[in-house]
Parts: sequence; structure tokens; C-alpha cells
Amino acid sequence: MSVAEQIRTIAAEARQASFAMAKLSSAVKNELLLDMAQGLVNNAEEIIAENKKDLAAGKERGLSSAMLDRLMLNEARIKGMADAIREVAALPDPVGEVTGMWKRPNDLMVGKMRIPLGVIGIIYESRPNVTSDAAALCLKSGNAVVLRGGSEAIHSNLAIATVLKGELAKRNIPAAALSLIPFTEREGVTEMLKQEEFIDVIIPRGGESLIRFVVENSKIPVIKHYKGVCHIFVDASADFEMAREIIINAKVQRPGVCNALETLLIHKDIAESFVPFIYEALDAQKVEIRGDETFRSFAPQAVPATEEDWYAEYLELILAARVVDGLDAAIDHINRYCSLHTESIITGDYGNAQRFIREVNSGVVMVNASTRFSDGNQLGLGAEIGISTTKLHSFGPMGLTDLTTTKFIVYGAGQVRP
Repeated sequence: MSVAEQIRTIAAEARQASFAMAKLSSAVKNELLLDMAQGLVNNAEEIIAENKKDLAAGKERGLSSAMLDRLMLNEARIKGMADAIREVAALPDPVGEVTGMWKRPNDLMVGKMRIPLGVIGIIYESRPNVTSDAAALCLKSGNAVVLRGGSEAIHSNLAIATVLKGELAKRNIPAAALSLIPFTEREGVTEMLKQEEFIDVIIPRGGESLIRFVVENSKIPVIKHYKGVCHIFVDASADFEMAREIIINAKVQRPGVCNALETLLIHKDIAESFVPFIYEALDAQKVEIRGDETFRSFAPQAVPATEEDWYAEYLELILAARVVDGLDAAIDHINRYCSLHTESIITGDYGNAQRFIREVNSGVVMVNASTRFSDGNQLGLGAEIGISTTKLHSFGPMGLTDLTTTKFIVYGAGQVRP
């Protein structure tokens, strides 16, 4: 059987399995997830053995130490994966929720009810924990899922998926409700993206090049997250100490993640005092600052910024910085250069805070808080399938509810349309 035929079979079987998943009660789904979590713990030794194969192959391929660290599994990380599944099990089940009900003049009762999306395809790179995270979220929301992980983690992903699928079998739930494409050829991704008859949505998780490939080749709707060009604007009324703590946390804590700060905007009225203050604090953390002309007039040690810096997602200890005329200029800059991920204002002015929230168009907009809180778990979703930077059908961190849609429900008493 060719790769194309195998992919079509996997997708078609997932479609059939999705009908069974949609009918499962919350109790059954929660028990399933709890047993999946325990299954990972019970089979940790076997999963680690398979993971070592990926690590060895990664070293031969010259993967960076950071990539190898993302790939590595040990007992603690497997326990963390199990705990994440348990957290999903503890979340309220969105399926079946009636989100509104209203009466028409003819006494028809009309409402909307949450239902699963159906079959979700997830294409991802590197981290094996995505296999268990994505499976838990998709299954809890009543969907079937088709997973395609990166070649660098194929042995780890297969081992994890085997454990999880074993729990499906124990309950006579179709195994195709959770499918992992078992080969690494790029053709597998291309063929997966053609299965619009069976797969309802594609969610890519990885670098910008992967996401652009998926968008350019998919016949299926794609929920995209290109990159995180996150901004903080320090308003004239900002508390300097608060601003320093937030900026250091947003830039330095984990510079290689999508919710890290990439561009700092500073109100001109405080630039003379705040620019040297924040430059010294960031320089002590070994952050390279690329500043505009006004910023560099107060911190001449900064590297001159170019137009490309305003679009940059550095994912390292580099920060673009600009002095702006005020709130209007800050909002204009953000709406022009942002990637619709996360933006924050540091201010003591309530009116400016409210304008910032209303007028900035990104998926997460904050007041006096670090961009690092832009995360499904931190925002109270329990877990996330990813962060959408497109507005259809979800925007920002995506939790269980975002893996559902709604259908209309209508209750009548014999009405017919005149």
C-alpha cells in the first residue's frame, strides 16, 4: 500500500471513530484519560528506551543541545505528561453545553449546543509530550485525532501513542480515534493535507517554515500560529520598578518561547530617565538591545535598529526598543508590526489601559502583566492545543472549548412554516 493510500485509510478510519467519540459521556472520557495517564507512568521504562533511539539519531544528525533537550524524556518528564492528562480530565466537558436559548414569536425555542469538531489533524515537531497533550485535549472534547510528529521523535511518539491506544482498546473505543502516522516521509504530510473529506481542521505546531508549508499545501482549514512578535508599551505613568520586573521576566525567563517579549516601546515623556534605567537592567541580563535613534540618544551603547527588527521574533536574548510619541503611536506600531500574539501595556492610567485593550488587535492583550502569562494553563484553560494568531475559528490560546463548534437546536410544538 502506498503512502497516499495509507494516509487515506488512516483519515477515513478516524472519521468513523469520531462518531463513536462524540457519543461518549464525560465520565467515560475522564476515566479513559486517567487510565492513559497511569499507562504512561507504568510504561515509562519502555518509552524512555525508545526515546534514547531518537536522542542517538539526533546527535548523529547534529541537532543542537536545545533541540536535544526538548526531545529528551525521563521519568520526571513522563510524570509531567501524565499530570497534564490528569489536568485535562479534571476540566469541565464543553460537549453538550447549551450556550443560549431563545423563544421566537411562533413559540419555537431556538438554541445553540456545543459539539466536537470531528477529526483534528495535528502536525508538530520535536517535543514528544505534544503527542499526549494533543491526544488528551482532542479526546476529552469528543474528537478523533490524527497526529503527525517530527521525524526526530518518531520512536518516542510511537511508544507514547501505543500506550494511549491500548487504553482505547480496553473500552472497545475504536483505536482510530487516536492515530499517529507511523512513517516520516514528507509525503505523509502532503497527503494528510489533502484529506478534506475526512479531516475537519489542521493545527500545525512548530517553526514558521512548517506552518507556512502547511498553509500553502492544505486543502483543509488551518488554525495558524506563525510567530510571536510580542510587545510591551511603557506608558508615561508607569511605575519604573514594576516595569523593570515585567520586562525582565517577559524577555529573560525563557527567551526561546513564543510569548517572550521581542519589542519594547517607551513613551517619549519618560525616555530620558527610563531608557538608561531599563538598559542597565537588561544589559545585566546579557540582553542585546537594538534601539531606534531616540532610544540610542539616551543609551548610545545600544545597537542601531533596522526596519527588519520591528518584525523580528528573535527567540533569544535580543530585544528591539523604540521611543514613541505616546499611546496612539504605540498602538499604531503594534498593529502594524505585531503577529497578533500578545501585547501588554504598563501604565497607571486607567483610561489608557482601556484604550489599549480595545484598540490593540492581538489574541491576548494585557495590562501591567508579563507576556509570559499568554499560555492556556496560565489563563485558566487547564491546557492548550496551541495559540492561534488567526481569528477564525479561534483566537489566542486554544483550550477544550476551542476544539468544539456549535449547532442550532430547535424545539417545536407542531409549528409549520407558513
